[in-house]
Amino acid sequence: MEAKPKVKPGNKLRSESEEVKLQKVSKQIVQNAILRAVQQVSQEIQQKKEGIASINRIGLQLEKSFGDTKHSYHHLKS
Repeated sequence: MEAKPKVKPGNKLRSESEEVKLQKVSKQIVQNAILRAVQQVSQEIQQKKEGIASINRIGLQLEKSFGDTKHSYHHLKS
């Protein structure tokens, strides 16, 4: 068991004040980290949505260019 250092009355107030400051700073660090993580996930989701939309546009363009690909495929199989 570690012995706690003896704190003088004046130092105790300062230590409590420093503890409150540390808690506030720690809370802010955690909040910033959470915010960055949420922003990163949101950005990744948006990029995936844009990628899907792009693929869908390409698919529509191909359909317009080549017609119904299923029909064409079945025709080639026969």
